[in-house]
Amino acid sequence: MIASIPMAQQANHALPSGFQLDEYRIEHQLSLGGFSIVYLAVDAKGQFVAIKEYLPNSLALRGEGEIKPVITEDHVPAFRYGMKCFFEEGRALAKLSHPNVIRVLNFFRANDTVYMVMEYEQGRTLQEFIQKNRSVITENFIRNVFTKLLNGLREVHSHKLLHLDLKPSNIYMRNDYTPVLIDFGAARQTLASDTPMLKPMYTPGFASPEHYSQRELLGPWSDIYSVGAAMYACIAASAPQAADSRLVKDRLTPAMARWEGQYSDQLLETIDWCLCLNHFSRPQSVFALQKALTEKVTKPEAPKKNWLGHVVGKFKRKTEAN
Repeated sequence: MIASIPMAQQANHALPSGFQLDEYRIEHQLSLGGFSIVYLAVDAKGQFVAIKEYLPNSLALRGEGEIKPVITEDHVPAFRYGMKCFFEEGRALAKLSHPNVIRVLNFFRANDTVYMVMEYEQGRTLQEFIQKNRSVITENFIRNVFTKLLNGLREVHSHKLLHLDLKPSNIYMRNDYTPVLIDFGAARQTLASDTPMLKPMYTPGFASPEHYSQRELLGPWSDIYSVGAAMYACIAASAPQAADSRLVKDRLTPAMARWEGQYSDQLLETIDWCLCLNHFSRPQSVFALQKALTEKVTKPEAPKKNWLGHVVGKFKRKTEAN
């Protein structure tokens, strides 16, 4: 869950353990990223919660022992605009109540910034899970996890929201193996498009082509590209080639070619469908993707001599049908 920090920027210091933040007591830092810090805290009822603090290190810096961040005058407008976006994101997410989406309990302003309070989930990220449990990553596992995850994503999209940072490290696996969408990137993407001081914080390999350019084309299909990349990564144990690099020279081996005979054609074709560079060629809705993922599974067929024509034909038929 810890994002990398550019070398040119300094890491912000977390609030100290035991610090009283509104009605919450900070226990310790859970993760640190270039955009925010996440803490484990205890609420007034003694329940654990996770609290995300808006603190982009390209705009603000909090030194050791300090509480309020230092923001230079030229960064104040961008910082305040980002704070507004973060607050609005919290307001929008608080309206969601779905077992496969992280639950936002509260959001408030303090210490010259904004905080988002979320339910604290027990488990680990899908990224950690697939690295340590390679033998468990079967077709049934992938189908079960992503079908449930898509239920949550469908709820997100129904509220006119996008995740925009979907990847295995932002899919949390509860101890009972149910997935939860965490760490939305919507506010960050808004900032990236409107304020030059904040660079886009997408993740290469999982971000769609439209994340890099033509950001006006971002839509449900952009999250769907990321879902396909996440499924690909589950099998490959590494991220697929980054979309911007694919646009220059596409070296990504399609799932249908790389793992044919090891997984069903339906699953591999669905992954390749999601990873189409042209956003019009992907599933246009979560419903369309769910339909493909829940098709009756047949045994892997014998390798086809013209697998590329077969897959392209399937994409065309699916796209026309939807």
